[in-house]
Amino acid sequence: MDNWMIYVLITTGTFIFMEGVAWFTHKFVMHGLLWTLHQDHHQKKPHFFEKNDAFFLIFATPSILLFFFGAKEGFNWMFYMGLGILLYGIAYFIVHDVIIHQRFKWFSRSNNRYINTIKRAHKMHHKHLDRHDGESFGMLFAARKYWQQVKKN
Repeated sequence: MDNWMIYVLITTGTFIFMEGVAWFTHKFVMHGLLWTLHQDHHQKKPHFFEKNDAFFLIFATPSILLFFFGAKEGFNWMFYMGLGILLYGIAYFIVHDVIIHQRFKWFSRSNNRYINTIKRAHKMHHKHLDRHDGESFGMLFAARKYWQQVKKN
């Protein structure tokens, strides 16, 4: 197998793996130990920035380090893992901040079933204003029940 194919697999695999990392971190860290940073995301205040935005830096740090050390070692596997994390971060930003929460008014309406499904799942997540009894902690993949709810409408 050529090196470029391995690097595409590493990047893609890391991207997919990051959904699990995001789910786990959201459920057990953001709604756990670091609730004080995530709380303002569930209990909105009239500010553009939230303490929750600090998670951007927390998630970006491994990507930056992997880019740095991977490039230093001749663009090895670490660089492409960093790329997978970066691409997931971009996708997360577009889906979460742009499409769902409309923090940037780039896209306002969609009849796309995927977008409506993830919006529905995220809406159900935000119906819980405290750290307990949450649901739907992922971002890019929604549970079957949300797909079925959107299909019915």
